[in-house]
Order: sequence, then C-alpha cells, then structure tokens
Amino acid sequence: MTRVKICGVRSATVAQQACEVGADAIGLVFYPPSSRAVTVVQAAEVINVTQALVTTVGLFVDPKVDEVARVLDRCALDCLQFHGSESAAFCEQFGRPYIKAISMRPQVDIQALIDEHRGARAVLFDAWRPDAPGGTGDTFAWERIPEMHRPWILAGGLTADNVAAAIVQVRPQAVDVSGGVENASGEKDPKRMRQFMNAVRQADERKHEDAAV
Repeated sequence: MTRVKICGVRSATVAQQACEVGADAIGLVFYPPSSRAVTVVQAAEVINVTQALVTTVGLFVDPKVDEVARVLDRCALDCLQFHGSESAAFCEQFGRPYIKAISMRPQVDIQALIDEHRGARAVLFDAWRPDAPGGTGDTFAWERIPEMHRPWILAGGLTADNVAAAIVQVRPQAVDVSGGVENASGEKDPKRMRQFMNAVRQADERKHEDAAV
C-alpha cells in the first residue's frame, strides 16, 4: 500500500480530519516564509490530537541547529524532514529519523545526494522552483527519478487528478501532498483530502490487479 503524508497541517482540526481520511503521516512546516508555517504551540496542539501510529514530521529548510533543537524541546516529532542543502552530518545530529528532500532542479546530481544521505529513513523527490523550496504545486518529469533500492517518497504538484497516474507509473512507496488538498494556500479542505486518499487507494488496487495478471 502506498503511504500518504499530508503536509502543511496547521491546526488540530485539520490534523483530526487528515487522520480520519486515513493519512499515514502529517507534516508540520517550520519554515517561517511559508504560508503553511506553524509555531511550536500550534505544532504541539496538532501532535496532541494526532492518532496513534500516524507519524508526525517536522519540515525545515536550512535551519540553524538551535532552531531545530528548540522545536524538539517543545514538540514530540517522530521524524524530521530537511528540504534545503543540509549535509548528512547536519541531518543526523538530532537523534531522530529523517527524510532528505531532493529538489529536482536542472543539473542536480541526484545519485550523489542519495549516496550522501544513505542514513536517511527515506529520500523525497520534489519539484524545483528557484523562488521556493517546495509546496509550489508544480510537478516534474517523473522519469528523472533513478531506479531506487531504498525507501522513497514522491512529492510535487500531486492532486487527486494525477496521483493515481504517478503511482502506477513510478510506484513510489509513499506520496506527499500539500497544495493539492487545499482550497487556498495553507487552507486544507477535508473533501479534497478524502478525494486524494481515494485516488491513492484506487491506484493501489490497480497495481494489485496488474500484478495478478
């Protein structure tokens, strides 16, 4: 089954809705320029209502060490996600499993980044835009993803309309959605979240049927 992370959750209400539709993970953005950013108080409220076995992930973009430490002092995050140019040594110093995002910019040495972050729980492939580190609503050419022999996550412009095609084409172990389940930037829509989850499950059924042929 393809796991689903709903990122950019900003309130306890939305966290509960995400759990109800079957999200496997909830993403909390600790990047102040983002319209989806949360404070440590907001994040703690989200974590407090998140159902058991739903993973809470804190997203950072080139943070200072003390910024991450301050969040971890207040928020019992299960996993960290680094979405900037962080080195493996930086990511590994906090004693938490981590996800390393790779923005699929032109000329990026994808394999070098994968190899450097061999200690990451998973690698996340996201669309690239020079003015934003993620959450842009853009897709990228999925065929650029190399053959993977470790856990990986697909992100970048996913919606209920295209996630099934993505799952069937490149078969990620997990998908990450933010803007694709919003009415406006930072405003999650429970109907869109449910539609996204339904599309993922339908794609999983199709994969199962194809494998049985």
